[in-house]
Amino acid sequence: MRIPIWLTLIAALVVVIVVIIIGLAVVAPNQPLIPAAQFSTDTITPNADGSDDIAIFSYTLTKNARVSLTLEGADGQVFAFRQDEPRIPGDYRVQFSGVVDGFALDGEDFGDQQILQRLIPDGAYMWRLTATTEAGETAEQSGTLNIVDGDAPLPLLTDFTVFPQIFTPNQDGIADRSQINVFLTKEATLTAYLIDANGEPLYMSERFEDARPGEAGRHLFDYEGGVDLGANPPPDGTYPLIVHAQDAVGQRVQRESELTIQTGGKPLAQIIPQPVGVSVVWEVVPWDEAYASTRDQIGQLAPLPSDLQAVDMTRLDVMQGDVLVFKLTVENYSDVPIRTTGPEPGAVYDWDQRAPALGWMEEAGAWRVGIECQTAAASYPWRWAVGTRDQLTAVEDPESGNTYYYLMPGETSVVWGGIRMSRVENLNPQNCFAGLIHEYVAVSERNRNVGPREIFVIEAAN
Repeated sequence: MRIPIWLTLIAALVVVIVVIIIGLAVVAPNQPLIPAAQFSTDTITPNADGSDDIAIFSYTLTKNARVSLTLEGADGQVFAFRQDEPRIPGDYRVQFSGVVDGFALDGEDFGDQQILQRLIPDGAYMWRLTATTEAGETAEQSGTLNIVDGDAPLPLLTDFTVFPQIFTPNQDGIADRSQINVFLTKEATLTAYLIDANGEPLYMSERFEDARPGEAGRHLFDYEGGVDLGANPPPDGTYPLIVHAQDAVGQRVQRESELTIQTGGKPLAQIIPQPVGVSVVWEVVPWDEAYASTRDQIGQLAPLPSDLQAVDMTRLDVMQGDVLVFKLTVENYSDVPIRTTGPEPGAVYDWDQRAPALGWMEEAGAWRVGIECQTAAASYPWRWAVGTRDQLTAVEDPESGNTYYYLMPGETSVVWGGIRMSRVENLNPQNCFAGLIHEYVAVSERNRNVGPREIFVIEAAN
C-alpha cells in the first residue's frame, strides 16, 4: 500500500521541528535570567580626587526584564541606583560613583530644596541586582561594596530669592529685569533657567559679583529676557524657574520658583515723514517772555509750525533771541508700549538750558525727542516727551505707585518745541537736526540726524 504524499510531508516537517528544538537546546541551553553581575572593585573613594572615584558595574541579562540595583547599609537603609528600569537582553556596563537617587537621612530637613542625587554615606553595603520579566520570572545577584572617604556634603542652595517675580522686559526702565539671588554652600556648577511651553530650558547668565562661577558663596543671575541683545523675550506668561547645582562627585540639588513675563518685547519707534514729505518742519517765531521756562514753571507753549514756507529746505534765518521751532511725528511700530517723560511738547528752552533746568532728568528706558545743533555743548541737549498727555496712555506702577506715560503700539504722536537762539556761535550758519532717543539704551541710526536744516542766526544790533 502506497503512503499518501501529504502524510510524508507532514512527517518530514515534524522531524525538522524536533531537530530544530533539540539543536537550540544544545546550542543555547536555558540560561539564568542574570548569568553574571559584579563590581570591578570592592572599594571606592568618591571624592573627585581622580583616584578610585568610581567602580564599573557589569551584568548580563538573557531576557527582557525590569531591573533594579540597590545598596543596603549596615543599618538597613536601602538606596536605589537603578529602580525598575526596562532592559533588553545583552551585556551592560555602568559607572558607579556612590551617587544614587536623592534621599534624606534621619533628622535632616532641606525645606523646599529637591535633593535629586546624593552620595551615600561611607560604610559597607550589600548590593542587589534584581530582574523581573513580564511573565513573573525573577532573579537576583548580590555582593558587597565599600564606600570610603566620600565627599558627602551637599551643594545646598540657601537664601533663594527672585525679585521681581513679575517683570516687563521691554526696556522702559520699569521692572525690565528680574534678579535671582542664591547662596551656594559648596563649590559646584550652578545654572538657572526657565522652562518654556515646549519643556525646553531658557538659560540665564550669571552676573559676576564677589563669588566667581562655581565657587561657594552668593551668586546673582540677571535676566532681561534677551531684549538687551536685540532678541524678543519669551511670550508673556508664567514660567517655572529652576536653579540647579551639581558638585564634582555628581550630587545634584535644585530649587524651584516661578517668573511671570508681562508686556514683554523689543521696543521700536521712529520719526516718520510729515504729509508734506519732510521729516521735520522748522519755523521761526518771535521771542515772548511768556515762553520762558524754569524748574518750577514751564512757560507758554510754542505754537505748532503752520507756515507753508516751513517745509522749505533752504537756509532758515533766525534773528538772535527769537525761537527756532520744530515739528515732527513719532510712530511706535513695535508690539510693546514705549515710555516717555517730559517736558511736554511745545516747551521752549533757552540755548543754554537743558532738560534738568526745566525739572526733567534723564531716565533710563524713557524715549524722548531731541534737537541738536552743530555747536551744541552736548548730544541732543534739548529734549521733549514723545507726545502730549492726551496722546499718551497713563499707567500706574503697582510697586511704586508712580504713574508713567506710554505711546501705545501702532500709535503715532506729534511732537514740537522751541529753542531760543540767544547766542551767535562761531559756526554760523550751522545745521540743526532731530533725533529719537531711548535714554541709556541707544539712538538708532534711523532716528539719528533726522531732518537737518541750515540755520543762520542774525546777530542783534547793540
